[in-house]
Amino acid sequence: MGHKDLSPAEQALRDAALEYHRLPTRGKVAVLPTKPLVNQRDLSLAYSPGVAYACLAIEEDPTLAAEYTSRGNLVGVVTNGTAVLGLGDIGPLAGKPVMEGKGCLFRKFAGIDVFDIELAEKDPDKLVDIIAALEPTLGGINLEDIKAPECFYIERKLKERLNIPVFHDDQHGTAIISAAALINGMELVGKKLGEVKIAVSGAGAAAIACVDLMVRLGVSQQNIFMCDSKGVLHHQREDKLDESKRRYVQRTEARTLADVVKGADVFLGCSAAGVLTGEMVKTMADRPLILALANPEPEIRPEVAKAARPDCIVATGRSDYPNQVNNVLCFPYIFRGALDSGATRITEEMKVACVQEIASLAKAEISNEVATAYPGEDMRFGPDYLIPKPFDSRLILRIAPAVARAAAASGVATRPIADLDAYRESLLKFVTHTGLFMRPVFMAARRAPQRIAFAEGEDERTLRAVQIALEEGLAKPIVIGRPGVIAQRIERAGLRLKPGVDFELTNPEDDPRFRQYWEAYHRLKGRDGVTPEMAKAAVRRSNTLIASLMVHLGDADGMLCGLVGRFEHHLDHVRDVIGRRSDVHTLAALNALVLDQYTLFIADTFVNEDPSAEELAEIATMAAESVRHFGLTPRVAFLSHSMFGSSTRPSALKMRAARDLFRARMPDVEADGEMQGDAALSEGVRQSFLPETTLTGTANVLILPNLDAANILFNVLKMTGSQGITVGPILLGTAAPVHILTPSATVRRVVNMTALTAMSGAVPGFAG
Repeated sequence: MGHKDLSPAEQALRDAALEYHRLPTRGKVAVLPTKPLVNQRDLSLAYSPGVAYACLAIEEDPTLAAEYTSRGNLVGVVTNGTAVLGLGDIGPLAGKPVMEGKGCLFRKFAGIDVFDIELAEKDPDKLVDIIAALEPTLGGINLEDIKAPECFYIERKLKERLNIPVFHDDQHGTAIISAAALINGMELVGKKLGEVKIAVSGAGAAAIACVDLMVRLGVSQQNIFMCDSKGVLHHQREDKLDESKRRYVQRTEARTLADVVKGADVFLGCSAAGVLTGEMVKTMADRPLILALANPEPEIRPEVAKAARPDCIVATGRSDYPNQVNNVLCFPYIFRGALDSGATRITEEMKVACVQEIASLAKAEISNEVATAYPGEDMRFGPDYLIPKPFDSRLILRIAPAVARAAAASGVATRPIADLDAYRESLLKFVTHTGLFMRPVFMAARRAPQRIAFAEGEDERTLRAVQIALEEGLAKPIVIGRPGVIAQRIERAGLRLKPGVDFELTNPEDDPRFRQYWEAYHRLKGRDGVTPEMAKAAVRRSNTLIASLMVHLGDADGMLCGLVGRFEHHLDHVRDVIGRRSDVHTLAALNALVLDQYTLFIADTFVNEDPSAEELAEIATMAAESVRHFGLTPRVAFLSHSMFGSSTRPSALKMRAARDLFRARMPDVEADGEMQGDAALSEGVRQSFLPETTLTGTANVLILPNLDAANILFNVLKMTGSQGITVGPILLGTAAPVHILTPSATVRRVVNMTALTAMSGAVPGFAG
């Protein structure tokens, strides 16, 4: 289908996807050095002559490649483009965006580096030779989007030849998640695996791998009835079946999918949209489990299945329904455990360990972090919660150690992990140091979209952010600006926004509420020397004041401003009209920054020039409350030039006192100070000065002694961090959800702050 045949929604998605892949840097992945190269000595260590010592060490002991090179954390995502993501045989070059995307998932979810490798070769034996020749480069190989039946042969041959893990995610990733859903589904309905009948639609790589693993877990092979495009795999088929299919040929009179679905306890679909009908579902056994995994459209929609059989349990590959069978639940973590243990292959025991942990996690008590990430959802084990959510931060903490343990038990671990508890603790960095930390905010915003007023409605960044917010379901936008100017900006930007349809438009030059607004402002400021005429003039010339009055009078739930003008000018209007929460004495600004190694929240970056110890303690309290709403556990460091009493200057004493006041306010939050910046990020540095420090791990909330220090630190880190995500400024302590951006804000930051503002209104008690 050409792009001219797309619907408006599909066209919008196409345009957004192409822009995403092209800007600001072409593609989705890059290779960056991990060591400094700033002087002659660095050069002599990185290259000649120093590099020779690393080469000789590896020559003597090849296992040291994992110590002296990136190989121990490097996976090759390899394809020949013959079965790309539902698009078919589009070739290796056209498949490259998918492989880059897979690399992003490896990196984001498990910190694994990836080379995406697209090979222009369809001959299976030649493909095996090419991939096998890459063994010295890679720590593992993830085969991707290679059509069946060649994929089976290629994987088998590579496993025979290589001493690194080889994993075909299309097969085994899907199989692992499906098997976990099967285990929990049958437990929920009280059926034994060895007795259930399974009807399968599809006989490709994924379907075969799923049933193979299910058989290993206890399903009887005689109870599996599989259909391909020509019907049931039965004993009288005259066409030639490949080896993988022949295992599941049955002596049966059934010929169609409808025949084998009748009386089945489980339907497994790895085929095409709509092949399972409601009438077929009616013929299944009581309380059937339906795994409809075709993407993007499943074999049957859950609402259709439930209309036919209200007692059925349904899982799909879609994120907009419960029980999403998503391979990201598995592949990053099985590779994490395999790489860290130096596994030479991924064994059946390792896959089973992965299945068991996924199934078990769905029945575990929900942590505060997970509950925050999915606000309003019932996360208890049941028909709509068979398997964990893809963004459950506990997945890596459970799966990777279990896989490493299974690798050692099955004899393939060349670097067995002796202390699994310490290993599990080390994995925490992958939970907190990724850009996924905005996920809880977006989820909460979508639950109850709020009316958000955008003061700078004529700014193109605002309009682009409004369109994204609408597509994401984050907010009900109110755009303030002159209609003619906004129409021109929308047309110039090629947006599809329609005033009065997609968003409420407030014209500051002609709004029927003008009298109500200036009178409200005069009531607030009349005793501060503001006359009625001054109030009228102020409301006419300030969109931020209009937005503030909207929130004050209940015409909006929250607001964003600050893209134009000075921060303090916007803050004056917010203070005058919206004011502080009743339980706080000061406002403050918190900026979040996601770097490669750390996720940091820095305060106070914009409001208080030289806060007192009492004010710093209150700022730290509000910051810690806000951090919890990102699904993170706050760890607070009060920063100074001093290190645990090494200085008696007033600024050091202030930070020490602030720490004591904060500890009294929030004794359940880890905090310490005063300390230097490196100590905040290194437990080892802290303990070398004070072994009994009351802060463990890495601090993520940094409280600075004054505005200059906080603002400078944030902006330096923002520019030096590798593609760091910034969120903020988050205005703390206001009586209503209000945030003041800065003129340097990008569209991405406006979108993030839109979600945060909406979340502030939707979540009771949110400190932001």
